[in-house]
Amino acid sequence: MRSSLAPGIRLITSFSRDSWYRGFTLFLTFLFYTSYHLSRKPISIVKSELHKNCSTLIRPPNLNGTDNETWCDWAPFGESSDNYQTLFGAVDNSFLVAYAIGMFFSGIFGERVPLRYYLTTGMLLSGLFTCLFGLGFYWNIHSIWYYAFVQAMNGLVQTTGWPAVVACIGNWFGKGKRGFIMGVWNSHTSVGNILGSLIAGIFVSSAWGMSFIVPGIIIASTGILCFFFLSIVVALVRTMLMAVYEQEDNEKEPLLQNSSSSEEIFSSPGLSNSISSESTEEHTEAISFCGALRIPGVMEFSLCLLFAKLVSYTFLYWLPLYISNVAHFDPKEAGDMSTLFDVGGIVGGVVAGLVSDQTGGRASTCCVMLIVAAPMLFLYNHIGQYSLATTIGMLLVCGALVNGPYALITTAVSADLGTHESLSGNSRALSTVTAIIDGTGSIGAALGPLLAGVISPTGWNNVFFMLITADILACLVSF
Repeated sequence: MRSSLAPGIRLITSFSRDSWYRGFTLFLTFLFYTSYHLSRKPISIVKSELHKNCSTLIRPPNLNGTDNETWCDWAPFGESSDNYQTLFGAVDNSFLVAYAIGMFFSGIFGERVPLRYYLTTGMLLSGLFTCLFGLGFYWNIHSIWYYAFVQAMNGLVQTTGWPAVVACIGNWFGKGKRGFIMGVWNSHTSVGNILGSLIAGIFVSSAWGMSFIVPGIIIASTGILCFFFLSIVVALVRTMLMAVYEQEDNEKEPLLQNSSSSEEIFSSPGLSNSISSESTEEHTEAISFCGALRIPGVMEFSLCLLFAKLVSYTFLYWLPLYISNVAHFDPKEAGDMSTLFDVGGIVGGVVAGLVSDQTGGRASTCCVMLIVAAPMLFLYNHIGQYSLATTIGMLLVCGALVNGPYALITTAVSADLGTHESLSGNSRALSTVTAIIDGTGSIGAALGPLLAGVISPTGWNNVFFMLITADILACLVSF
């Protein structure tokens, strides 16, 4: 008696090869960029451990001969330092300034260098520099220049991530559903922040060096995964394309009848870029930097992202310290609580994409969320710490309103502009356009934590006034 296929096998074979390719590549790129953000987060968790008021803690017997106020902190960020906020700001900006500068060049390289090697190299080097920061704990390094240099190099190599992963998924989805799907996919940013916070929180109070070393090992391991599997996906695409052409020659019918968008998928810039990354010949030249700037909307959304990312990255780097100082949580509890902001960011990104798909207005969706975010930030600063329930609720709402526009601009808007009708079908613009928009936004990402470090000694109220002003400016430049 002939046995039938198992239900699981039948389910697997019911999907077209096109669907498997899209799903697998979405999963891989999601995993890759999750690891990028996972390795950026530990510094915000560790700040409150590097700077502690040791006089309020019980000193171990073996440290009786040390200074009562500085035995538990880490020079040069310790309690004895009057400018520790400025030093933290300098470390943050070493990463962010290098990231902002490198991003403008990263997109150009991303259009011309094999994506598999580009991403793999970036993740391996990022893992190395993340681990080097943590090894400062075990090597007993107290030089601000060491930590600033390591962060600057990490920021530079991390620019390999975003243009490359966006170019991989490219233009698979029409504008009618691009916002929603890329909004879900873009949750990797918040997922990475959440995982980075939780992993760093495990070690922060015992051996903060491991808060960096473990994420560094994770992103390096993901780079190895990229090297071995991204090329397999490209090989599958080649097989699919050859099968399509052969089928069309014989039957004049498309091979993948289960996919309503196969033609769009096969002509996508992301796919073209992936195939070209494995030496397939391209018949169009990659767009120049100035040519990308001339695409309608690139400058406006770049400036909008500058201010939106200023707000988002200020929360990314300073929220745990703010919670620790204002709500008096210990470093681990503050780090865990800060993840609620990223949970709200996941919801905000999906909602922003869905609404912009339904209304067809990317700019108006961003503007509305930014306008509503301003009073919510004011309320969070004034009533957010009244109770645990209030803190949780306000963090979720603020995370959704702050990260929603940021997610929409860096994904769906960048894809729209990278495939603009003015390009006349040129499929090699997406990575450059994405790099310009995100690079300009990264200038704001560098300014936000820097300004927070300078302003916070005058009071957290002034930091929030700065964030509210940036939100309003982001709305004004989006039109």
